[in-house]
Amino acid sequence: MKVMVIQGPNLNMLGVRDPRIYGPVKLETIHENIQKHAQTLGVEVSFFQSNFEGEIVDKIQECFGEYDGIIINPAAYSHTSVAIRDAIAAVNIPTIEVHISNIHAREKFRQESLTAAVCAGVIAGFGPLGYHLALNGLAQIVGELNAVKEARKQAAAKAQMQQQTTQPQE
Repeated sequence: MKVMVIQGPNLNMLGVRDPRIYGPVKLETIHENIQKHAQTLGVEVSFFQSNFEGEIVDKIQECFGEYDGIIINPAAYSHTSVAIRDAIAAVNIPTIEVHISNIHAREKFRQESLTAAVCAGVIAGFGPLGYHLALNGLAQIVGELNAVKEARKQAAAKAQMQQQTTQPQE
């Protein structure tokens, strides 16, 4: 299973930017810890961070056909970006939105996420642990999707075999 972790604007400033809200941990350390957790799950994980909306849209689109899941922290774009929302919907890859802080306990304008409606789930307020929870969730979701695909494949093969055995021989 391959997962892309996409980090939005200002997350490159973690550890410096308002540590009482976002904590003291730098983004590089968060990524190192995600990588360690991914290894325990047998998941291949890649990372991308940008302060630019269009680059985030491009990265989401690049995931199509290449990744089984996306973990995204759109940061401030959660509340403003129809473009990121539409990109997530377009690729139809299981996506989990993560917020380090509890956006529901913050300013009114931060409490609504435009991107959340097209994600499989949202994790907020658990700090960097939220990324680990998202990875666990994606592993479960992708595992279930793969099981359904395999069951359909087996059912189709069985139906084809039954059809061949019931057709009259010439």
